[in-house]
Amino acid sequence: MKWIEVADRRRETCGPARIACASLLLALSLACFTGCKTEAPAAPIVLRVMTYNIQHGAGADGKIDLLRTAEAINHEHPDIVALQEVDRGVARTDRRDLPAELAALTGMTSYFSNNFHFQGGEYGNAVLTRLPILQETNSHYHMIRPNEQRGIIQMILDAHGRKILFMTTHIDYRRDDAERILNVGEIQKLPDQYPGLPVILCGDFNDHPGSQVHRAMKEKFTDTWEIVGKGDGLTYASNKPAKRIDYIWISPGEAIVPLKAWVPQTQASDHFPLVGEFRLK
Repeated sequence: MKWIEVADRRRETCGPARIACASLLLALSLACFTGCKTEAPAAPIVLRVMTYNIQHGAGADGKIDLLRTAEAINHEHPDIVALQEVDRGVARTDRRDLPAELAALTGMTSYFSNNFHFQGGEYGNAVLTRLPILQETNSHYHMIRPNEQRGIIQMILDAHGRKILFMTTHIDYRRDDAERILNVGEIQKLPDQYPGLPVILCGDFNDHPGSQVHRAMKEKFTDTWEIVGKGDGLTYASNKPAKRIDYIWISPGEAIVPLKAWVPQTQASDHFPLVGEFRLK
């Protein structure tokens, strides 16, 4: 029985000390963990953006084939797509809802806004997105001459916890650039209505680099192709004398960093799409 008594005495004399020692070690470990740890840097947010004048789903061959349009989009795996020349309920496209069909074919959410009543339906711009839409609106431009009404979609999107202002437009095509210049002045003022938000602006501007329209846009925005594009970046037309008239513009500064830009070759429209990849800081 003596060895039992000795063991009991050891527990009585050493147990409290061991417990105190263990408690001290635990406290020191917790202090080091809570006081010395550093926050891991947040993962960068990378977005892929496409702008695409789809010519109401009519390809370079003149045939309306919305599946071909959707395939051109899906091939690039964009997070956001700005669409121009979009029909909804128009006779020439059999009264179909093109934004809704493209949303179903791409697995994205669509937003459409009418600018011009045409052939018994609506004609305007649209956006497809994988990101949550927090707010959306459309503004109509002032017009110098009676013609097709044009507008610009403005959306606040939740880019993985970061709010961005995304816009798309399609401005006048005529040789006289007076209406385009007027519209650019209206575009330049829009970011002021969304203070603090980085801007991505897409669309068909119907004018070439170095034009008065292009120079005016560069007073407020950065031309993505000039920063990261390679080559001439020609987007119009797939079967006609080519021009660079489709753009992805971003707000200047470090909030949005362009990584790369490219022009996929497809016959799904008379335009080629323009795709850009961006990192949000």
